[in-house]
Amino acid sequence: MQNLMIVVYLIATAFAFAKVEIEIEGPHGWAANLPTWRIQNAWTKLLYGHRPLTGYHVWLQAFVFMLVHLPLAMGLLSWSVSLELRLLGFIVVFFIVEDFLWFLFNPAYGLKRFKPQNIWWHAPTWWWIMPRDYWVFSVIGCGAYAVGIYLK
Repeated sequence: MQNLMIVVYLIATAFAFAKVEIEIEGPHGWAANLPTWRIQNAWTKLLYGHRPLTGYHVWLQAFVFMLVHLPLAMGLLSWSVSLELRLLGFIVVFFIVEDFLWFLFNPAYGLKRFKPQNIWWHAPTWWWIMPRDYWVFSVIGCGAYAVGIYLK
């Protein structure tokens, strides 16, 4: 039951976060029209592929990482490898779900336009019905969470 509640919470928070990002970015994904710095080099390609690393995404991801770890900072939870793996797994899956919900609820996209030809930042790495990142990071995120539960 606890894991089901975590999944529901993940989807609800990802939905709220996607809606915030839709308000910020509008139809221009990957911070295309935002006044933010961009870096693209061999190092950024390891995590972001052909997409540039942006200040917008660095601070967004740092914010989520810190917020998810808030119960540790408040002393409500004690750190352990098991807990950290579950938190990191949550964060990874959160960003996948949030990204998909961004497309689903963005008036400029929707499910009909969720295709590589409409999404330049995912286009070159599309596997079957969704971006490669969704497949790869779903395995990584769910795997980290499962190992965290196993170590518990």
